[in-house]
Amino acid sequence: MDTVMPIEEAGKQGSSSAVGLLSLLQLASPMLPVGAYSYSEGLEKLVDAGVIDNQQSLRHWLEQELRYGAIRLEAAVMIRAYREGQAGDLQALQGWNEWLSAAKETEELRQQSWQMGRSLMRLLLDIQPQLASVVSAAGHPCNYAIAFGIAAAHWQIADDAAVMGYLHSWASNLISGGVKLIPLGQTSGQQLLLHLHTHIFIETREILALEDDALCSCGWGLALASIAHETQYTRLFRS
Repeated sequence: MDTVMPIEEAGKQGSSSAVGLLSLLQLASPMLPVGAYSYSEGLEKLVDAGVIDNQQSLRHWLEQELRYGAIRLEAAVMIRAYREGQAGDLQALQGWNEWLSAAKETEELRQQSWQMGRSLMRLLLDIQPQLASVVSAAGHPCNYAIAFGIAAAHWQIADDAAVMGYLHSWASNLISGGVKLIPLGQTSGQQLLLHLHTHIFIETREILALEDDALCSCGWGLALASIAHETQYTRLFRS
């Protein structure tokens, strides 16, 4: 049976930054079996309504979400789960999980986060059984951002890299959705992702500096699109 070399042992054989990078690539990979590809987070409804119909309008939407939207809030809570996981404060970890569930503006967005969190937790238990106590303490259902933070802390990924990886994974998934829905060419999708790198870097610095009292988002556009998507006549993506 295959065995997984502990991060600590791997770090002795190679630089910790290289090991952390490899772990981040795995955690943020579109191959990660958490079901992210099946969600459009309201994008499908926005395309159907003609609000987003080209590369420029999709870029504007993603830029605004990064700057003001729910993904910024999720990343901020993710890094708190990361820190509480490192500190071993399981009560605080559970508290942030409950807080994030309450902050979801629609049932559809909450169910998405819970489903992806459940899938990532199951995967973590399969490949890293030693995380069982932390996973169980996080709470059920567990939000995806919380599970991501637990994994990033355990795999000793740097905090700024964890936030950038979380945001990059989110952007990649929605751009992939836009390529299918608008539709856009693959090259246009890659141009857009490259353009967002600067925004992801800037927002990462701001997210890491956020105090708890400053956690907020302005996501009414996403909330309305998410609500309307449930009753859309034809859909490629889940609500």
